[in-house]
Amino acid sequence: MRERSGELSLLLAALIWGTCFVAQRVGLDSVGPYTFQAVRCLLGTAVLTLVCVLRAKRDRKQGRFQPISWKNLLIGGACCGGVLCVATNLQQLGLQFTTPGKSGFITSMYMVLVPILSTALGRLPRLRHWFCVALAAVGLYLLSVSGQLRLNAGDALTLVGSLFFALQIMAVDRFAPDLDGVQLSCVQFWVVGLLTAVPMLALETPTLSGLRGAAIPILYAGVFSCAVAYTLQIIGQQRCEPVVATVLMSLESVFSVLGGLVLLGQVPTAREALGCAVMFTAVLLSQLPVEALVTRRACPEEL
Repeated sequence: MRERSGELSLLLAALIWGTCFVAQRVGLDSVGPYTFQAVRCLLGTAVLTLVCVLRAKRDRKQGRFQPISWKNLLIGGACCGGVLCVATNLQQLGLQFTTPGKSGFITSMYMVLVPILSTALGRLPRLRHWFCVALAAVGLYLLSVSGQLRLNAGDALTLVGSLFFALQIMAVDRFAPDLDGVQLSCVQFWVVGLLTAVPMLALETPTLSGLRGAAIPILYAGVFSCAVAYTLQIIGQQRCEPVVATVLMSLESVFSVLGGLVLLGQVPTAREALGCAVMFTAVLLSQLPVEALVTRRACPEEL
């Protein structure tokens, strides 16, 4: 039950991230990339801070309050937030020089990089998970890339960003088991928001009219994508294996196509629909309890 709740958390996070792609594209029509990222992250942080305060008051009243390990929380939040800051900003900068489809495919390469990084740390994924990762990568290619995959400046920025997304997933996997998920997410986005505010103030000129024009996309991206989805990611990763988590989170590309269809009227091509089908197949295969079936067959007394 605990593992299933983690999988549902990651699936919901992928849904929010996928639909948030529409908000990010619309928001950039009114504000610069650093302004959009900084404001959405600080807004998400404000929501998470309020949630943490309310939870602490509730726990004190119920006699369940536990002291916060500030040292571990700040170290974990700084590590997760630092790599996430680099990842999200590289992705946003890359979108200025490459197409959204190619950006989505290259970004989702973190799904392939996570098991490679896990292997480097001595954690060998199951052969079934490697197959699901490869199958999902094929689905992402069909879904996102319609022509030749050529590496220009935007592609290079996005590719480096995908490495940092993989590092963020590994950082969460390292720190989340010992920390409260909401508190870790809160500190993580304090770090992202404050760090991104530096280039925002140095390189861009935020205006009140621009922020008003991007108000709805920023609200959605800040409250749902930052405050809700990344908290669900941390909670989900506390309960799932890293490779299964990456396959589930990669479904954001599928949901971005569905979001474009519903919200913008963008009908997917046959190739994109095939990519969605391959992606869902990879996720379903990753969830099949093959080990349990093998164990059950090996126990004739249960027959």
